[in-house]
Amino acid sequence: MNSLELIDSFSEFKSLKNIDRSTMMKVLEDVFRTLLKKKYGDTDNFDIIVNTDKGDLEIWQRREIVENGEVENDITQIAISDAQKIQDDFEIGEETYEKIELESFGRRSVLAARQTLVSRIMDLEKDETYKKYKDRIGDIISAEVYQVWKKEILLLDEEGNELLLPKSEQIRTDFYKKGETLRAVVKRVDMRNASPVIILSRTDAAFLAKLLEQEVPEIFDGLIVIKNIVREPGEKAKVVVESFDDRIDPVGACVGVKGSRIHGIVRELRNENIDILNHTTNLSLMVQRALAPAKILSLDINHDKKRIAAYLDPDQISLAIGKRGVNIKLASKLVGFEIDVYRENDDHSEEETFDIDLEEFADEIDQWMIDELKKIGCDTARSVLALSHDELVRRTDLEEEQVEDILKILNAEFEDESAEEASEEVADAPETTEDNG
Repeated sequence: MNSLELIDSFSEFKSLKNIDRSTMMKVLEDVFRTLLKKKYGDTDNFDIIVNTDKGDLEIWQRREIVENGEVENDITQIAISDAQKIQDDFEIGEETYEKIELESFGRRSVLAARQTLVSRIMDLEKDETYKKYKDRIGDIISAEVYQVWKKEILLLDEEGNELLLPKSEQIRTDFYKKGETLRAVVKRVDMRNASPVIILSRTDAAFLAKLLEQEVPEIFDGLIVIKNIVREPGEKAKVVVESFDDRIDPVGACVGVKGSRIHGIVRELRNENIDILNHTTNLSLMVQRALAPAKILSLDINHDKKRIAAYLDPDQISLAIGKRGVNIKLASKLVGFEIDVYRENDDHSEEETFDIDLEEFADEIDQWMIDELKKIGCDTARSVLALSHDELVRRTDLEEEQVEDILKILNAEFEDESAEEASEEVADAPETTEDNG
């Protein structure tokens, strides 16, 4: 055995990513003191010199020089005659320093020490990784996609630490391949089988908050504060902001000139539509802002039942509800009340007037096609469906296949709505039993 696997392996240990030099030296010294104790019993007169930069390690034994025949402990003492064999000018009372070669411990002991060292280093790495990411909860990090699985994505950070992005924390339209880089927020850090598991998220409200902080200097500087965020990841989000400086318009600052600040965030979130709202403690005003772009005529607020009835003109109901009911759902979350919308002067007719503004389909239907439909007076989904296929082809510049695709998209929306209503009716229907008597 040469200067041994243990020494050879120091080159691996010196470059460990998360362990500082002083900690590394302490671990190495502890391992070798254990090795010395097993062989010699006492380690007080041994000096261990560790150079983690070069991967060098030396062990020196100190012994006091005594008269011949007076050696009581050959581990701590050496006879003058033996000392002078090392260096002929030694005298009684001085100390000798002799280098202990690792080979003298035996191969088995050295390999056992190496295994102990590896184990200690791995434990230290786990602890350091846990502490590092525990302190970074809520921060955005960039990591490389290493493996894509059905239920989660495995990523590696710049130091090679493994991170997980579960399917539940991914935006619905997220699609990544191995080698790509993605951004996400550190949501939590768990310990499983004594190993840290770092969970990332792209759907958490904290992800949007941090993106805004990065894009809007006023938020980073504390001049604008984010009061609340609600999201339907990949579809829509509502962000409530407040300015501590009367000279700063918080909404304008977040959006930027011609949307320059918000556009980058929208792209990162897979074209998620982001509404920035001014904060207010006035509940009625907050509800009106939350249901925008719909214009509210009046509100009936029931504080005991935590419900709000909003009355609107018929053409505003579809705007308040939004596509797939996302707008009203987020508004309800934002104000902490369940919101119901009704047509003015008709207490419970929102189901009869349920419609969807064509602009809500902008992610499925090209804008120029929507503009073509608006030219013939069709602003909502039902107004388009009220016309026949041939009439739409004749009155617009749309091709037959394009009209078919549009009708298919619009019909699917109302079929989904009808299916949900039918399932609710079945669930609410009373059970009946046949009387055979």
